[in-house]
Amino acid sequence: MVGREVELTVDRVAHGGITVGRLDGRVVFVSDAIPGERVVARVSDDRKKSFWRADAVRVLEPSEHRREHVWSAASIDREPRQRAGGAEFGHIALAHQRELKRQVVLESLQRFAHLDESALPGGAGALAVEALPGDDAANGLGWRTRVRWHVDTEGRLGPMASRSHTVIPVTDAPLATSAVHAATPFAERFTGAQAVEVLAPSVGEPRLVVDEQAPSVIRERVGERVFQLDDIGFWQVHHAAAGALTAAVQNAIDESLFDPRADNLDLYGGVGLLAAAVADRFGDTTRITSVESDARATDHASENLAEWLGAGAETGRVDRWLRDRVGANASLRGATVVLDPPRSGAGVEVMASLTSLSPAQIVYVACDPVALARDVALAAEAGYSLQSLRAFDLFPHTHHVEAVATLVR
Repeated sequence: MVGREVELTVDRVAHGGITVGRLDGRVVFVSDAIPGERVVARVSDDRKKSFWRADAVRVLEPSEHRREHVWSAASIDREPRQRAGGAEFGHIALAHQRELKRQVVLESLQRFAHLDESALPGGAGALAVEALPGDDAANGLGWRTRVRWHVDTEGRLGPMASRSHTVIPVTDAPLATSAVHAATPFAERFTGAQAVEVLAPSVGEPRLVVDEQAPSVIRERVGERVFQLDDIGFWQVHHAAAGALTAAVQNAIDESLFDPRADNLDLYGGVGLLAAAVADRFGDTTRITSVESDARATDHASENLAEWLGAGAETGRVDRWLRDRVGANASLRGATVVLDPPRSGAGVEVMASLTSLSPAQIVYVACDPVALARDVALAAEAGYSLQSLRAFDLFPHTHHVEAVATLVR
């Protein structure tokens, strides 16, 4: 059936930026479509009995929310295997993208945390995916401060096609900031290289990192603070994301439960951005420890948190670090824990260890709604309830959505 073109109506969005339709009772996951549309889709994968995958190639009945794709390299006019990945919502009006992301967050919580919308903080209709400053005026373009390009066999730069290892050479990057776009050497050839990362920190000049280079220290400004980190280290990609998450975490902490003298934690702490957010809100006496597995990030966190006598950073895998505390019969009673795990989530072991240490509240920063929902369910089994939830559009024209949740014992 691969290569066969089928006609179907897609009726909803699914996690991962795809839509869902049915063909003779079979589920078909369709890329480059919008719920409500009737499309002609080309089957790309029929290996599963329970579902197929397909790519929209023609739109018979378009949604009112369909727009010309913001990136011609990813347009439905191109052959599916020649469409650039990384802007899978670029054919959808920006406001409707956020509505689809809201639906995905709600469905994830319902399916994996068994929370109906009416049971969420604020009740039905309270959750919205919030735009970051400037994005509406820019139509969601020009926000990426870092772009990692792959290199094809001829040395040209480009993203990979969706669900593929095929590099699609491009000559523009509409989601990138003007500084990143100007610094990207689209016309050059990087024969023999695997990847080229272009980044434009908020302090200093743009730079290129070709394959595995020795790290260099860069600086990023968030409000009045400047953080140091490696150029190849993790930092939020959207130019306004670090500031937005700083404010969101500060607001998510229930002040009535916060004890500045408790053993407060920032787990998966990176270079200390969110630990600094907590200390900034609650003052010089705040005790907080950032835990991060990357030793160089921990070194930077120590520098970034140096002004607070009670703040520090430790290198260690979060699961092992928490397991040691459990084994030592430690307690986090009274503590506030900021939890910012990777896309896969914290998981069973981390959530079990953490909740057994009985912190007063957990502020969970999530980049994947399904992982968040699974961990919320694990927390609920240990007696923690969802007290607040906000979602943010940190990645316009993609399916990704960030959320900040507060879990209270």
